[in-house]
Amino acid sequence: MFVILVYDAGAKRDPKILKICRKYLTWVQNSVFEGELSEAKVKMLRKELERVIHPADDYIIFYLWRSQRYSDRISLGTPKSDENDIW
Repeated sequence: MFVILVYDAGAKRDPKILKICRKYLTWVQNSVFEGELSEAKVKMLRKELERVIHPADDYIIFYLWRSQRYSDRISLGTPKSDENDIW
């Protein structure tokens, strides 16, 4: 499935969340990731993130599509990384 993940986290946890997300998805912009993942990988990513966040202070959103086929993407400006790179 195609995943877009966005998050807002405290300064102490931000580097941990960034590191976890980069294991699974492509870093697109500050606190924004995207990529194709299996359902099992989405569950693994979610569990890893649940271990480091503070639910009262941090917020993570997963946008899930069964396929990227029905999504459109419009970009302006310079991306954080080469969009073909997988971290």
